[in-house]
Amino acid sequence: MTAARARQELVAGGDLVPVGTRPPIATYTRRLWQRRHFLVAEARARVAAGTRQTILGTAWLVLSPVLDGVTYYLIFGLLLETHRGIENFLGYLVVGVFLFSFTSRCVSGGAQSITSGRAMIRAFSFPRASLPVAVVVREVLNMAWVFTAMVLLVAALPPVERVTWRVLLLPLVFALQVVLCTGLALLVARWTAAVPDVKVLIRFAMRLWLYGSAVFFSIDRFVDHPTVVRIMEANPMFVVLDVARDVLLYGVTPAPGSWAVLAAWAFGLLAVGYLVFWSAEDTYALA
Repeated sequence: MTAARARQELVAGGDLVPVGTRPPIATYTRRLWQRRHFLVAEARARVAAGTRQTILGTAWLVLSPVLDGVTYYLIFGLLLETHRGIENFLGYLVVGVFLFSFTSRCVSGGAQSITSGRAMIRAFSFPRASLPVAVVVREVLNMAWVFTAMVLLVAALPPVERVTWRVLLLPLVFALQVVLCTGLALLVARWTAAVPDVKVLIRFAMRLWLYGSAVFFSIDRFVDHPTVVRIMEANPMFVVLDVARDVLLYGVTPAPGSWAVLAAWAFGLLAVGYLVFWSAEDTYALA
């Protein structure tokens, strides 16, 4: 026998996972959690890469909702006079546009997450939920700039609001919005993976949702239509904006019912989105 022996390594069969299989949901969740550090690192890398694609870079994260807000102010606030009856309409509009833009980016990014990651899905075995979740993580990192600009604009634009301790509740509102958006990103990722045309419909759905969330008008306009009011009050994004405006603009403690509705929507959508996405785990590599 020669001195140099061929080295043999044994790999346990249980460690080999076929690409595209669907493990039990508990195992799936554990594997997803184990990749949390990678998700954050990948999201940071994409944020850094995204800022190099334009001259202004990160500034567009703030400029885009600001320009949207100016447009809505000119058309709806001045021409259609939707500002009537709203205290601090500028602040009201800023909060609505900035927070809704976060949800819009999460949904549109989640819808494209599976199709854009198809090559990686076919090559490696990993929880596919990592892709839409990474989109939300990336938008949360981007939101640090947007959130700061939103608060500064509210503080600078007239009339100047008196800040109360209730502003400390704003991170909790945003945390529930993040949970809500994660559930939505998982749902739309599943739908677009099955039917790519859903991406087109999502654009129209987001526009309708924008108009139905009282971003640039008050729900008081429909006081004579109680059915419309009830539908809008059940809208999770309306609740997000209403609670955020209460704590940031008006120094009002949101009603317990508002917190309950928002939490029910957030965690309910997360649970449904996660289960729906996981149920089709073994199909994403086949499409």
